[in-house]
Amino acid sequence: MTRTPHLLIVDDDREIRDLLSRFLRKHGHRVDTAADGRAMWQALSAGRFDLVVLDLMLPGEDGLSLCRRLRATSDLPVIMLTAIGEEADRIVGLEIGADDYVTKPFNPRELLARVKAVLRRSAQPRPAGEGETEEHVLAFEGWRLDLGTRELHAPDGTLMPLTAGEFDLLAAFAEHPGRVLTRDQLLDLTRGRSAQPFDRSIDVQLSRLRRKIEADPKEPRLIKTVRGGGYVLACKVARS
Repeated sequence: MTRTPHLLIVDDDREIRDLLSRFLRKHGHRVDTAADGRAMWQALSAGRFDLVVLDLMLPGEDGLSLCRRLRATSDLPVIMLTAIGEEADRIVGLEIGADDYVTKPFNPRELLARVKAVLRRSAQPRPAGEGETEEHVLAFEGWRLDLGTRELHAPDGTLMPLTAGEFDLLAAFAEHPGRVLTRDQLLDLTRGRSAQPFDRSIDVQLSRLRRKIEADPKEPRLIKTVRGGGYVLACKVARS
């Protein structure tokens, strides 16, 4: 039987914590809560979690700082809660490694959909024979992208950490080499129905991804921008 996803809700508003806890438990999740960063670290050290829902505005250390510290040591998925009008903070959150965001006020069903989407993207390897093809490793320019283990290995063999969103974005490019993909196509390939109109997460994740795999992110050689068209992985991909 599949293990029940364990979520950590970090928000200083007791009503929001209680509401989300009840709703997410009703829909089959284990839920713990924390009111601030100190309680978050205590919970993370004491239990195994699959995803953190992290409010941006917290007493003491704010959500952006907590996300940055968490991402420096862990690839645990993070969904940030932000207020209307804080687009710059949402973008910064994505830049430092958040996997998604939800804007307050929100319908709990929207958060549930985002949680399911992020958990699906960060899931463990699929059982053998479940995919459409047995070719699980995509290799390009010395990089090796393993679709089964969801790992990226650099040309020197070291493991390059990627967030779930970054992995899905690179996989979309590697599975369509030489094809120009628009932002809307990339949103469909990586996030499907959880994508929002005018979503800028693709641009942010692409910028982060380039910093990890390009020798010079300002002059990208692998993932190139096509003016007025989108982006393209401009190299050959070998499948194994």
